[in-house]
Amino acid sequence: MNKIKEMWQGQVGQTHQYPSYFYAGFWMRMWAFLTDLIVIQSLTYILLSYVANLEALSKSYVISSVIIYLLYFIVMTKWTNGQTLGKMIFGLKVICFNEKTLSWQTVLIREGACRFIMKSGFWVLGYLLAIFTKRKQHIGDWLTDTSVVTVNILRATECRQ
Repeated sequence: MNKIKEMWQGQVGQTHQYPSYFYAGFWMRMWAFLTDLIVIQSLTYILLSYVANLEALSKSYVISSVIIYLLYFIVMTKWTNGQTLGKMIFGLKVICFNEKTLSWQTVLIREGACRFIMKSGFWVLGYLLAIFTKRKQHIGDWLTDTSVVTVNILRATECRQ
């Protein structure tokens, strides 16, 4: 029974506790997000204007661009275990406090549902929470028990252990 309990705690119950300086601040996260937006806009323009031959103001273009936006964040975050191109450039990573690696459920809620809600007009309230919370969590982080940490500080700590 103890072995099962140890396996359970090692996989799901493992809690990451970091000092406050591990967490990426609002401005670094904003620059990473803006970099991701540039990548997404470029992909959207190439895929929808040239490949799908859709006009920029059509309803199909708008719906397709939202799908590309959400898929970019979902796929990149899951496949790279917490990083998008913007996060890679700025040395940031999404971590979950109770999962060793990000599960599909966590990624779909954080990057899919929460980004969709924040893209719909609540982005100011959603992202501004990161300034005032202890672990620098926005609304999506708070709902999925995740946050964004600075990779170099994380690596330096892991090397010392």
